[in-house]
Amino acid sequence: MSEIPNEQPRYSIRPHFSQKFRPIELQELLNTTLREELDDKEYSSETVPSLTKEISDQIREKFKQLDLPRYKILVQVIIGEARGGGVKIAARCFWDNDTDSYLTAHYMSKSIFAVATVFGVYYY
Repeated sequence: MSEIPNEQPRYSIRPHFSQKFRPIELQELLNTTLREELDDKEYSSETVPSLTKEISDQIREKFKQLDLPRYKILVQVIIGEARGGGVKIAARCFWDNDTDSYLTAHYMSKSIFAVATVFGVYYY
């Protein structure tokens, strides 16, 4: 009869603390990315769709370069013309409060406003 090895399982269900999605530490990265991409831009309804995709892709790539294994990074960017009107944005999620989180950044200039939200969802 073979013996059962006395090894501890190596699979971890939860991320180690150093590999958690921590919005407070990532906020400046998101703020800087929005500023870099939008500081020299003027609102144009023709270029906003492609600009939104470009910014979303850049944010996603920057967050993927961080050491956050098994996290799915979702990015939503909304760009509009700054004309003094109001905008309400909401999101609802079903997730694990211990591992999943999000952060939001706002950008405003004379002609353009933007809101970027990054969700970090741990993949079990």
